[in-house]
Amino acid sequence: MRSNHETALNKRARNRKGTVTKNEKTLQEKHSHLHEVPRRSKTEYTAKGAFNALIPVLKRAISDAGYQAPTPIQEQAIPHLLKGRDVLGCAQTGTGKTAAFMLPTLQHLVQNSGKPSPGKPRVLVVTPTRELAAQIGDNIAIYGRYTRVSHAVIYGGVGQQRQVAKLKRGQDIVVATPGRLLDLMRQRHLSLNAIEIFVLDEADRMLDMGFLPDIRRVIAKLPKKRQTLFFSATMAPPVVALAQTLVHDAVRISINPEQPTVEKIAQKVLFVEKRNKNLLLISLLSDTRMDRVIVFTRMKHTANRVTEKLNRAGISATAIHGDKSQSVRTQALSGFKRGKIRVLVATDVAARGIDVDNISHVINYDMPEEPEMYVHRIGRTGRAGLEGSAISFCSVEERGMLDSVEALIHKKVPIDPDHRYHSEAARIAINTLSAAGSGFRRQWKPRRNRSANRHR
Repeated sequence: MRSNHETALNKRARNRKGTVTKNEKTLQEKHSHLHEVPRRSKTEYTAKGAFNALIPVLKRAISDAGYQAPTPIQEQAIPHLLKGRDVLGCAQTGTGKTAAFMLPTLQHLVQNSGKPSPGKPRVLVVTPTRELAAQIGDNIAIYGRYTRVSHAVIYGGVGQQRQVAKLKRGQDIVVATPGRLLDLMRQRHLSLNAIEIFVLDEADRMLDMGFLPDIRRVIAKLPKKRQTLFFSATMAPPVVALAQTLVHDAVRISINPEQPTVEKIAQKVLFVEKRNKNLLLISLLSDTRMDRVIVFTRMKHTANRVTEKLNRAGISATAIHGDKSQSVRTQALSGFKRGKIRVLVATDVAARGIDVDNISHVINYDMPEEPEMYVHRIGRTGRAGLEGSAISFCSVEERGMLDSVEALIHKKVPIDPDHRYHSEAARIAINTLSAAGSGFRRQWKPRRNRSANRHR
């Protein structure tokens, strides 16, 4: 409900043709961080489950966003987070992890209001990619639309001037990628000594060897007294063990740990010779029902080549990967969201940050080297409980990668041999795999890429 102080101030101000006294201005500044909700019936803000514990402004925001009931990760995480507990949360991609940690965070800021100092945010969210950082920023704007909570999103690949200017104005929440975050800290534009809540999103990826040194540098600058949250779609036991050394008395929440892929996604694998992948892709895309498609490749140059082949075939496509400038990536995502572009060709750098509604299909042009990435890729479709479809191309050279994926998800991906470019050699390799057992897996086990682009 609107603050009585503010209502009185506005009335007196209108009566004096907009003039505001010094005392009234002081009162306005004092209450600038209090939430405000127009007068409405309480029945308009009814909520279910864990959402009942949220304050009215947040209930109204999620109601406007179409949230009817909390997802499993939200139902389990929100009560613990509202109590100030550290949390390690694991759930499938597309099940609402961002809302699970951001709604309690916004409630903390509203209930403990205070104007942030320049360059000293109260909440820090660290993410692996620019796209994911931008998406979290969009979600903060949606959930916090009826509050006065401020936020800034900072990442590399663009000039830092606007980001620095925003930090100087004081921000409650900063969402950042690790490279730009450390750069601004070194330049003394940003200090972490006022952080009350620290969120590490996509923790499995961020704590991989390529990101771990940067994360440790960030953690070393945080106050010892803080709330720490780790969220991800997948958390292998070694990553959990590492994360637990960085949190205090954390609650571990795992949703469907034995079924890491979204159940409503129809999955299948098409065996094909490497040289025929482009022909198979174009053939599949002749089906007009595949109206909004993400194609994943392992290499940036492959993404560029695939995009060129599709456009020559009359299929509107654009590529998004780490070598593209931020403005180009933003433009590509915007065109894809608006339906002007039918196919988005992406490397795994984009798998964690693409949040587009109604993606009909995900196609793995290349099998991922890391099996966990398969979960993130196919999670772009079938979001929020909707049905989706994931198709994987697999050549003989990629059989070990498919084997690793099937070991992770604890089931075989159904085979579709009914296409013009079916590779019988790759199909026979299935029997070879069964006979060879673990020896075959060792032969094909991919080498993990330990390098990390800090400004992604």
